[in-house]
Amino acid sequence: MRRYFEFDRHDATWRTEVTAGIATFFTMAYIIVVNPAILEAAGLPRGASITATILSAAFGTLIMGVYAKRPFAIAPYMGENAFIVFTVVKGLGFPWQTALGAIFLAGLLFTVLTVFGVRSWLANGIPVVLKHSFTVGIGLFLTFIGLNAVGMVQLGVPGSPVALGALNAPSTVLAISGFTLTAVLLVRRTTGALLIGIAVTAVLSFATGVTPLPSGVVSMPPSLEPLFAQLDIRGALTLKALPVVVIVFVMAFVDTIGTLIGLGARAGLLDANGNLPDMEKPMLADAVVNMVAPVLGTTTCGAFIESAVGIEEGGRTGVTAVVVALLFLSALGFAPLLTAIPAHATGVAIVALGALMLSGMSTLPVKDHTEWIPAFLTIVLMSFTFNIGVGMTAGLVSYPVLKLFTGRVKEVSVPMWWLAALSLLFYAVYPYH
Repeated sequence: MRRYFEFDRHDATWRTEVTAGIATFFTMAYIIVVNPAILEAAGLPRGASITATILSAAFGTLIMGVYAKRPFAIAPYMGENAFIVFTVVKGLGFPWQTALGAIFLAGLLFTVLTVFGVRSWLANGIPVVLKHSFTVGIGLFLTFIGLNAVGMVQLGVPGSPVALGALNAPSTVLAISGFTLTAVLLVRRTTGALLIGIAVTAVLSFATGVTPLPSGVVSMPPSLEPLFAQLDIRGALTLKALPVVVIVFVMAFVDTIGTLIGLGARAGLLDANGNLPDMEKPMLADAVVNMVAPVLGTTTCGAFIESAVGIEEGGRTGVTAVVVALLFLSALGFAPLLTAIPAHATGVAIVALGALMLSGMSTLPVKDHTEWIPAFLTIVLMSFTFNIGVGMTAGLVSYPVLKLFTGRVKEVSVPMWWLAALSLLFYAVYPYH
C-alpha cells in the first residue's frame, strides 16, 4: 500500500495521512446536515437525503483516493444544491425527479468529455476573473438563503422585496450567537469551525426548548427507498429542461476545475506550468460520482475546497481521501440526531460559508472594466434574479463580447467562445415565466 499510494514520493506517513483525513472530515461533515436541509425545501425527505448524501460522499471520495490517489474529498456541492431547489424546482416548477435526471445527464456528459480530454481543454480557457466571480456570486446567494433560514432576513412586499426579520425571536438569537462563535473559530483557524457552530447552536436550541429533542441518537440508516432511482431522465431530455442540464454542467464544471487547481497548488502537486499532473483522473472520479449521486437521490458532487484543511495537516496521498470516505460511512448510524437539527442551526454554517466564499472579491480586477463588468454581472445577477445559472451565463457571454468590442479579442480563448455559445443556448431555450 505504501508503494501503491507513493508514500516515498510524497514523504508521507500513515499517521500524517490518517490525521489529515480526520481533519478534512470534521471540516466538511456539516454537509451531512446542511445538504438535506436545503433539499428538503424541494420535497426530498430529509432522512433519505442524509443517507444519499453520505453514500455519495463516501463513494466519490473513495474513488478519488483509490483511483486518482489524491487527498481530495468529494461531496454534494453547496451552491448547486441551492440552484436545484430554489431555481429549478421552486422557481421553474420542475419536479425534483427531473432535476436529478438533469444531473445524471450532466454527469454522463462529464464522463465522455473527460475521457476524450475535452473537459480539461475547456477548463484552461475560462478566465481566472470569471472563476473567482462564480465563487463570490454563489457565496452571496448562499448568504441570503442562510440569513433567511436563521430569521435575520425575510421576504418583504412589492417595492421592498426583503425586510429585517424578528431579531428577538429565540431561534434568531441562538443563530446570531452560533454565527458569532463560528466567526471567532474561523478567525482562530479552528478545525471544524462550521461543524462546531452547527453543533453548539443545535445543543442550545434543544436545551432551551426552542427545538424538540431528537427521538434518539443512534439507529439504522434511514431508508433510501423514497429517493433511490427516482430520477426522471426522460423528463430531463425535453427541450424545456435543456437549460437545466446546461447550467448544471457549467456550474459543476467550473467548480471542480477551480477547486482541483486550488487544492493542487496548496498541496504542492502542480507542475512547473501550474497544471495538476494526471488531472483527468480526479476529474473522472468527479464525473462518475455525478452519475451515481442522482441515482442515490442527491445533487451534483465534486471536490471540496475544505480538503485544504487536511492538506494543511500534511495529507498528500489518496490515503487521506480513503480515511474521509470511511468516516462518512460511519456517520450513517446517527440519522435520528442529524435529522433533528433545526434550520436556524444549519443556517449558521450557510452564512459562514457565504462569508468565506465572498473573500474572493479581493482578487477581482476592478480597474479593468472588460474584466470587472462580466464579474459584476455574474455576481449581482446570481443574487438579484435568485438564479445562479443566470449569473454564470451572463458572465460567460459578456466577457468575450466586451473583449471583442474593445479591440482585445485576442484575450479570448477558443474554449471561451464555445462556453459563450453554450450560454447563449441557455438564454435561447430558457422558460421565461
